[in-house]
Amino acid sequence: MYDETLRSQKEIVLCEDGTNTLYSKEFDEPYHSTKDGALHESLEKHVKPSLTLKKENEQLTILDICFGLGYNTFATLYYIKQQKLTTKIHIISPEFDEGLVRSLGTFDYPPEFENIKYIIKAINQDLYYEDEQFKIEILLGDARKSIPQIKEKIDIVYQDAFSPSHNPLLWTTEYFRDVRAICKEDAILTTYSTAAAIRLGLYENGFYIFVHRAEMMRYSTVASLKMLEDVEYIDMELKKVRNSEARSMKDRDHQ
Repeated sequence: MYDETLRSQKEIVLCEDGTNTLYSKEFDEPYHSTKDGALHESLEKHVKPSLTLKKENEQLTILDICFGLGYNTFATLYYIKQQKLTTKIHIISPEFDEGLVRSLGTFDYPPEFENIKYIIKAINQDLYYEDEQFKIEILLGDARKSIPQIKEKIDIVYQDAFSPSHNPLLWTTEYFRDVRAICKEDAILTTYSTAAAIRLGLYENGFYIFVHRAEMMRYSTVASLKMLEDVEYIDMELKKVRNSEARSMKDRDHQ
C-alpha cells in the first residue's frame, strides 16, 4: 500500500488561507485541505474544539495522527501561548516519514509560528522537545505498530491521517479499537472526515458522534467516549436504520 520510492516526492502548495502545505506523490493528495487552509484547518477542526471541550483539565495528553508537517502540534502550542493558557501539554505523534520531519527546519511556516521556531528546530533535529509546559514526542514508524505500545492514557486524539480512500489502514474499525484501548474514559477525537464508514468505525468502538461547525469551515466530526452537552449529536442507531448499506472499514478489506 505504501510506496517508499515516492515518499520524498512532494510539492509545495499554497492554501486559500495563505499558508503552505505539501502535496504527497505517495498518497496522491495534499497534507491539508487547500480550501480550508493548513493553519485554519488545524485550529478550527482540531485545536479549538478539543481545548474548549477540555478547558477544565490542567494537563492533557494528545495523540496527533500523524505528525506530517506538524501543523496540528504547532497550532496547539501557538493557540495555548496566544490564549495564555497554563495547561500542560504532552503530544505523542506517530510518523513514518523521517525525512519529512528532518526537513521542517527549512519549511516556510506562517508568521503565527515565529515565536515557536525554537521548538520546530528541536523537533527537526531531535524528534523531541520538552520544557516546563510542553512535551512533544515523535514516534518514528508505522502508526499501527506504535499506537499499541503507547503507555500514556490519551485525552485527545487528532485523527488527521491521509484520507480513508488513500490511507485506509488508519481508518478501520480495528485501528480505532487500538486507539480506544489507550484512551481515557472521557477522551475525545477530532477528525475532518464526516463519512458514514468512519463514524460507524468510531461508534462501534464506543464513541458518541457529534457534528462540529466552525466559521468559514466545512463541518467536521467530534467523537467522545462520554456524552457531550451543547454539541450537535448524531444518533448513529437512527443513521444505521436510514442507511442500512453503510459499513465501517475493516482491515481485511485493505491488506
